[in-house]
Amino acid sequence: MSEVKEKKVLVEVKNLKKHFPIKSGLLQRTTGWVKAVDDISFTIYQGESLGLVGESGCGKTTAGRTILRLVEPSDGSVIFNGTDVATVSKQDLKKLRQEMQIIFQDPYSSLDPRMPVGESIAEGLRIHTNKSAEERYDQVVQMLTRVGMRADHAKRYPHEFSGGQRQRIGIARALAVNPKFIVCDEPVSALDVSIQASVLNLLEELQDDFGLTYLFIAHNLSVVEHFSDRVGVMYLGKMAELATREELFRNPLHPYTQALMSAIPIPDPKQRKKRVILEGDVPSPINPPTGCRFHTRCPLAYDRCKVEEPKFVDYGDEHFAACHLLDEGKPSQLPDMNK
Repeated sequence: MSEVKEKKVLVEVKNLKKHFPIKSGLLQRTTGWVKAVDDISFTIYQGESLGLVGESGCGKTTAGRTILRLVEPSDGSVIFNGTDVATVSKQDLKKLRQEMQIIFQDPYSSLDPRMPVGESIAEGLRIHTNKSAEERYDQVVQMLTRVGMRADHAKRYPHEFSGGQRQRIGIARALAVNPKFIVCDEPVSALDVSIQASVLNLLEELQDDFGLTYLFIAHNLSVVEHFSDRVGVMYLGKMAELATREELFRNPLHPYTQALMSAIPIPDPKQRKKRVILEGDVPSPINPPTGCRFHTRCPLAYDRCKVEEPKFVDYGDEHFAACHLLDEGKPSQLPDMNK
């Protein structure tokens, strides 16, 4: 986790949407839409780590891939360093690819099993630079050693490495083209707990050494608390809350964030903790609830929540939240289920 000295905006997401069509019938006509990401807006400052959390299926991974335009956005804009990624031509997008990279969740499936890892790392250099084969190999070796691997590992295949080693290779591949911005899509969720800390520490070291900016996607709040400077919380394609790490974990405003926080275990069995248990399942993104997306599971919901969508408002010190209770100055604290 780096210290952000200047608040220069590197990535600005404005009203971003990604809706996937549902095809059915012999003619494969569109009969509905999966609203995976539905009108989210936020900024990422240069040199910071912005954590993005939420339950599985909330749209956080789709948001990360849409920002990089690995999937085409349905609407909205993504301004990266002054350029709108969503509307730029494919030729100009290819140039931007060198500055925007991704570390995938599964370190095995993201590597070609038929290709030595050195070639996988060098592929970006071959596409984006004019370096010779010898220069590319030297760069590959440099990246491998920087992430804790050996030079001879470049000639081995993915199946010859452990999960932690494969993720280090994925990190080396992302770094090879010298990017400014990296989307980390749950980079440690597929790793053993004993390996997670070393990979997170490596990402922090690389951020300091190369001046990187991260969008860190995860569902483990303890990892996000350790790694991120600011944290955004998503629910069913929407942003529920966004604040600095300290502020969010000290004073969560949105009822959904409070429920997530209550699930973080405390390593002291003598300490009692407020526990919030949400009833019901997450609604389908094909037919999301009207009004506030969270009202079907929120114990504090009232009539306005069912019909009117709450605005994403700054409640001071860049602490954003979308809740009608906050808008009306009412308490939004969920009850303690242990009582």
